[in-house]
Amino acid sequence: MPSTSSIQSLRDALHSLQQNQMNIAGFCHIWRNQASLLATLPPRYAEVAEDLLGRLEAGSLFTEESCSFSRQDLLDSLTVWLDKAQQQLARLD
Repeated sequence: MPSTSSIQSLRDALHSLQQNQMNIAGFCHIWRNQASLLATLPPRYAEVAEDLLGRLEAGSLFTEESCSFSRQDLLDSLTVWLDKAQQQLARLD
């Protein structure tokens, strides 16, 4: 079963992206490589994560002004996703 280290890896990637130390493609690759974590969580978690990642990738193709959603809002949503995933994992232990 994935430990909190998987969640921490995703938090670290999110922090790196926020600090412009990682690009969106690399960030999304790290998130999508968490198959074990996603398999442990209810299916809805994978659906929501993929939706957020897809919008983040699409938004990276445009300037903030021409994009219909905010990068910061997406990053905030991923933070909430991580918090909820961590709570879900704690219930499974």
